[in-house]
This record gives sequence, structure tokens and C-alpha cells, in this order.
Amino acid sequence: MQKKKLSLREQLEDKNKIIVLPGVFDALSARIAEQVGFEAMFQTGYGSSAALLGMPDFGFLNAGETVDNARRIIRAVNVPVIVDADTGYGNPLNVWRLVKDLESFGAAGIFLEDQIWPKRCGHMAGKDVIPKDDYLPKLRAAVEARKSKDFIIVARTDARAPIGLDEAIERGKAYRKAGADVIFVEAPRSIEELKKVADEIDAPLVANMIEDGVTPTLPAKELLKIGYRVAVFPLSALYSATFAMREVLTELKRTGATKETKKMMVTFKDFNQFVDLQKYMDLEKRYS
Repeated sequence: MQKKKLSLREQLEDKNKIIVLPGVFDALSARIAEQVGFEAMFQTGYGSSAALLGMPDFGFLNAGETVDNARRIIRAVNVPVIVDADTGYGNPLNVWRLVKDLESFGAAGIFLEDQIWPKRCGHMAGKDVIPKDDYLPKLRAAVEARKSKDFIIVARTDARAPIGLDEAIERGKAYRKAGADVIFVEAPRSIEELKKVADEIDAPLVANMIEDGVTPTLPAKELLKIGYRVAVFPLSALYSATFAMREVLTELKRTGATKETKKMMVTFKDFNQFVDLQKYMDLEKRYS
């Protein structure tokens, strides 16, 4: 008998376990994450902007592109997918509609941030945040728009860089009070800052683990000990795929072959398993 897939809400209820969310950016990366055993995943805006547009996480991605990509990813897997909704792409009514749309085709929740638009990756310099009183109506709209409590609202604040850690913590507390299920203080700059956030905010917390970002990258088990309930590794798959493609294509351009970098590739047979080829061959026979 197949094991029941737990919702994110159910996964959060286990306080002895940290949810590790890999970042996925298209249907294929999502299928790979599911097949290696992840029980939930995060649709990364940074990765989506790179994969869909070939552009940085700098406010270029729009609501329609985010929703279309989410639809494809969610249809490809059978585990919860939480979507990076950036700032909600407008005012509280835009956030309300976005939540309605995403929940309607099975998203498990959203990350909603308080940056000004156009936003940028939380580990880039030069970002700024909107006033707290401008963000709270967006957050309330998201909470009221969802039909099910299983749809998780993660409130993210980027206040650490432009205003300071204390203000970021105060915002986290206010966002929790306003109804956010999970709080995400973006880009603490040390282990001490990670601990301070966990000590002062009484809520399930997200830690964002970007390799070579401004926050120290810690193993998920260490983050759980500090007090975090969700560890997002949003760019690990994107960066590793980019590295492998660059190496393989560089060799192909240089030598006209791929013999030396073949070890970086899956086989033809393995790839067909990732995309469920046999299932569709069987289906073809059924209808022939």
C-alpha cells in the first residue's frame, strides 16, 4: 500500500523534524526531487527567472509566468509544492487573486515578501522594504483568500539588510500575529543572528540556505537544534545543473565530443525513467 503523502501543515506538526525543501524551477527538476525522496519542495523565483527568462531574480518575473510555471510543476509531482510569490505582484487584491489561483490547482502555499517592487534576490545588495503597514493588508488578503488551512502562508521580511535585525524580528512578530503560519527572516549574517531570530520569534521559522550567500549554510539538523522548522535550499539544484551543463557543453565545443564529461550525465535509460516513459508506452499500447 502506498504511503499517504502528508500536507505541509501535517509535516509542520512534527516538532522533532525539520522540513527540507529543495528549490525546483521546472517540471523536470521537480520530478527529480520527488524521485530521490523529498516530501515537499519549493518553487524558486530565482530559479524560475533564470530557467524561463535567462534573467536574474531582479523583478523581471511576472505573476502570469509564476503561475504558469507553478501549474506545470504541481502537475508533475504528487508532493506539496510551495510557491515563491515574490511580493504578490501588486496590491492586496492582486495577492488575493494569486492565492485563489494557486490554491485552485493544488499549490501547498506561498512565500510572500515585504520588499518594494521590483524586488531582487534576498542575498543581493540594494534591496529595500515597504512600510510594515503596507505589507500587513497583503498578508491579511492572503490569509482570507485561502479556502483550506492546509494552504501555508509564509511571511518573509527582507528588513535585515536595509533597516536592521531588530526591525526584521519585530516585523516577524507582527506578521505572525496577523495570521502567517510560518515566518521567514531573510538573510541573517551569522549563526548568532540565526539564533537570535529563533530565540525571539515564537513561530515556525524558515532558514534560507543559499550556497555562498550572506547567511552561513548549516546542515538541516543544526538548524532544527537552533529552532528552525523549515530549511530551504533554493538554488542547489539550479547551480549544480548549470555547472554540469557548462562543463559538458564546454568540452563539446572544444573537442567535438563528450567522453570526458559523460560522468556528469545520466544515461538514456535513466532519463527515460525520470520522465516515466514506460507509463506512456503502456498507455499507448492500451489505446492502440
